Amino acid sequence: MDMNELISLYGSNTFNDEVMKERLPFSTYKEFHDSLEKGETLSKECASVIANAMKIWALEKGATHFTHWFTPLNGRSAEKHDAFLLPEKDKAILDFNGKLLRKGEPDASSFPTGGLRATFEARGYTSWDCTSPAFVKDGSLYIPTLFCSYNGESLDDKTPLLKSCDCLSKIATNLLNLLGYKEVNKVTPYVGGEQEYFLIKEELFQKRLDLKLTGRTLFGAPPSKGQEMNDHYFASIDKNVSSFMKELDRELWKFQIPSKTKHNEVAPCQHEIACVYTKANIACDNNNLLMSLMQEIAKNHGLRCLLHEKPFNKLNGSGKHNNWSLMTNNGINLFNPGKEPSNNLAFLASLSCLIKGIDEYQDLLRLSIATAGNDRRLGGYEAPPFIISIFLGNEINDIIDSIILNKQVRKDDNVRFKTGVKVIPDFKKDHTDRNRTSPFAFTGNKFEFRGVGSSLSLAFINTILNAIIAFEMKEMTDEIQKGNKPLDVIRKFFLEHRRIIFEGDSYSLKWKEEAKNRGLLNITNCVDAFKCLKEKRIIELFESLGIYSEVELNSRYQIMLNNYSNTIKVEASTSIKMARNQIYPSSIRYLNELLETSNNLKKNNIDNIFLLEQIKELSILLSKMYNDVNLLEESLEKVEQIKDDSFKKASFFKDEVIKNMDSLREIVDLVETKVDKSLWPLPTYSDLLFDM
Repeated sequence: MDMNELISLYGSNTFNDEVMKERLPFSTYKEFHDSLEKGETLSKECASVIANAMKIWALEKGATHFTHWFTPLNGRSAEKHDAFLLPEKDKAILDFNGKLLRKGEPDASSFPTGGLRATFEARGYTSWDCTSPAFVKDGSLYIPTLFCSYNGESLDDKTPLLKSCDCLSKIATNLLNLLGYKEVNKVTPYVGGEQEYFLIKEELFQKRLDLKLTGRTLFGAPPSKGQEMNDHYFASIDKNVSSFMKELDRELWKFQIPSKTKHNEVAPCQHEIACVYTKANIACDNNNLLMSLMQEIAKNHGLRCLLHEKPFNKLNGSGKHNNWSLMTNNGINLFNPGKEPSNNLAFLASLSCLIKGIDEYQDLLRLSIATAGNDRRLGGYEAPPFIISIFLGNEINDIIDSIILNKQVRKDDNVRFKTGVKVIPDFKKDHTDRNRTSPFAFTGNKFEFRGVGSSLSLAFINTILNAIIAFEMKEMTDEIQKGNKPLDVIRKFFLEHRRIIFEGDSYSLKWKEEAKNRGLLNITNCVDAFKCLKEKRIIELFESLGIYSEVELNSRYQIMLNNYSNTIKVEASTSIKMARNQIYPSSIRYLNELLETSNNLKKNNIDNIFLLEQIKELSILLSKMYNDVNLLEESLEKVEQIKDDSFKKASFFKDEVIKNMDSLREIVDLVETKVDKSLWPLPTYSDLLFDM
């Protein structure tokens, strides 16, 4: 592929701004952009012209259908395809108009609603998200949309995200205008996602019921070699994996997804792809499409892509680092310190509001990354701890100290990085080192939220971040309008909330104790994290910003609890089935072989004591396995007796079912080390991780 072909590939399947400029009348194109910039409703007439141009373009790309592409509250994207073809007497016409573009009507009854809708109240609406470009994929025109109930409540994560972007822009603009940045009339959140994932052979995946049904291995003894040699990280890429990555890159570029970086991650078979920043709403759509494409394309190469946060026990799990910043309409990055950070009022105001927001809403930020899968990843020596803290680096901390103490900041403008080798050119060092143990780290001109799980949509996380800083910016605006000097308000925010800043090793036990002394939260499971959605201060935060109503928040609370319970139920049921129908019978057969061999030795007057010891050890383990399977089954029967209390049910899964499931795993993994591999019914970790 030559340079010109590579450039022409980018965005070729997307109805982007360049295509619109080429195909729309100038007046329509201008009206469309004016509505986006001013946040005004697009006229029906304008939508009709766009719909016609979109249809013609899609047909030229080979599309026969169109679909309203949306993200219901089940963590996945959804689509219902309708043909452009419409019969009319004995012939057919191609039908797609402004109304079909703007509005769709899927059945809302079978998606999670958390009590927002009764089962018999089926109507829901999808509404065209004109801020995110449509695209052609697999013979269909995909139209990004919002998804709401008949009564207008949001049934997706995109609607609240767009609301959070709007309210943040309005509040941040008011604050910046007050601080003297009169030319600012819009502030936009920008996001860049780093996606971690595992690739394993498709044929091995198909032999593991746990991977097929739950996305992770419920059993598996550690291989004799794992990741301790650090030989996979940034290592040369396997040819088959490289072919997958190349095809993925090409497809992503066609959809105008700015895939930039790819490499091997720490664990065997683990990899990462990173995309360049773009507007938050588009970045979230891009990541949803990215996850779908990864799983589709992997199959073309005889592979299976795993997006679970912890597919392999005792190996690194997968996250999705959410790099987040705020940009003004005139190109100011509010988290870029600039050449003189201590005099950069926009930066200091934004930073102090963020620090205050993260401190006051630690529980909300923890909630944003709370899933059953992420509970197994967080808190280990691979991912941030459950405790939320911010890393800023020495230079920014010096500035904060100087503001709090009202002293002149120590200047160190031109710190150069030198290798000590004379011929090698030096360069300016970054504002901070990287702290890979911090859940929320400043990385020079943005913040990297490292706690996000690999399977999560980015929409909810960024809605929370937008809401937190918007709320604090509103409070800062109010304080300044009361007559307080901006720097005094900034100083107050820094002084009262600096406890959330931590520069050390967040993995250490010492930090847990120090965090406790600072009064920071340590919410170690997502069931407890969900509870904050019932708190009055959280409800007031979202209602005051117009992002969620109390009814919508309660629906999320119920959905999260139900999703958690259903996830653990499927895992426990699968564990029982695998142990009882695959692992136990195979192990019994091996035990029988040992018994037969032992008896033969005895008949021939050959010492069989060593085998008797082995038989006894294995029989004890199998007895324990049998009992643990029964205990796990009993716990599932007990939890089904809990009715009409989703929190109590989820808590039982957390405290009892998971405990019994993990106990069974411990025995099964030990049994695996005792049984002949030829009789073991599952591909082992060595097979899955090193047979590429």
